Amino acid sequence: MLSQKTFTQFPGTSQRSLHELFLQLYADQQLHWPMLAGGVAALHNVQTRTIDCGTFSVRLQYNPKRIVSSGAKVDAASIQERKCFLCVGNLPPEQQGILYKEKFLVLCNPMPIFREHFTISHIDHIPQSIEEQILPFLSLAKDLSPHYSVFYNGPKCGASAPDHMHFQSAPSGMIPVEMELLGHARIKKNLNGITISSLDRYGRSVVVLEGKSKQEMELTFLRLTSVLRKTMKTNDEPMMNVIASFLNESWRLIIFIRSKHRPAVYFKEGEERVLISPASVDMGGLVVTPIEKDFRSVDAPLMNEIYKELSVSEDMLNTVIEKI
Repeated sequence: MLSQKTFTQFPGTSQRSLHELFLQLYADQQLHWPMLAGGVAALHNVQTRTIDCGTFSVRLQYNPKRIVSSGAKVDAASIQERKCFLCVGNLPPEQQGILYKEKFLVLCNPMPIFREHFTISHIDHIPQSIEEQILPFLSLAKDLSPHYSVFYNGPKCGASAPDHMHFQSAPSGMIPVEMELLGHARIKKNLNGITISSLDRYGRSVVVLEGKSKQEMELTFLRLTSVLRKTMKTNDEPMMNVIASFLNESWRLIIFIRSKHRPAVYFKEGEERVLISPASVDMGGLVVTPIEKDFRSVDAPLMNEIYKELSVSEDMLNTVIEKI
């Protein structure tokens, strides 16, 4: 089955870069998979508007196609009842992907937030866990540089398939936080060549790791998750969203530390409900609103409230950084 779903593989005999293979797959799948072609075409009608939240701004995107993801039921019972849409045997007949290093299948996302939106799914049905997959995550960031960033949504932080390990990729710079770091980053410490920073006046709890050593990036990230687990007093993976990139021979991980999955307004009824289910893209400043009412009505006070509600406190963030 995997061979039937493999469009090409990387590394392969063609010597083409991973970016070139991404573009080739994207073009071919639009020709042969109507669902993707429709999703890409729908992006032409997507509306955006920017709201000023004081010390930062947020870009809202009205994208009706994303209702499936934003409204996804991710409780254990719902997950058990449905077929996993990322398992190779359950993919649509027309869908194919790039086999990445024999372990991941790069798939075009049929409900894109931006052009060239990919889901990078493990070939095995294993739970979402970045701690066990941090090395391939870093490898992907380097192999896709400088064209794409890679991001991860924790199983309780926006992943619509928490039961199946996967990443996603976006064209570099499309998630606002990537371009806004310089104005907010404050270095807290250096550890074995890894710079650890937080973002001031950004409305969210963010840790940024930067360094040239892949091994030290891995070790520092795992130290961070260990400290978070102890601080939050949980045996589960700490709640987080992570965006990775590779620039100027250095890796960068932007890590949003979470306290909740969805904000209180998500669970209200009637007109008071706001269907915003933040994942990496939303935490990074591009907030997807699949309902037009929400796109028109969401304002700065509400976004400030949502970010604050979903994040850990500044005191806890500082404590975590100190203990790394």
